[in-house]
Amino acid sequence: MADDKTNIGSTDGDRVSLGEDYEILNWTRSLGVSEAELREAVDAVGNSVDAVRAYLKPR
Repeated sequence: MADDKTNIGSTDGDRVSLGEDYEILNWTRSLGVSEAELREAVDAVGNSVDAVRAYLKPR
């Protein structure tokens, strides 16, 4: 069975996943940041949504 790329909801809502283009699109839209900003945040604090949000908040 093929992946449904139209279903852009996260399977693990407490983790930021950068494994697929549609996941990146979902997180950049949800957090209101660019892909570069999202990748920087994940590199800095890991893939916990709470940690990424806290990192991005001061911006």
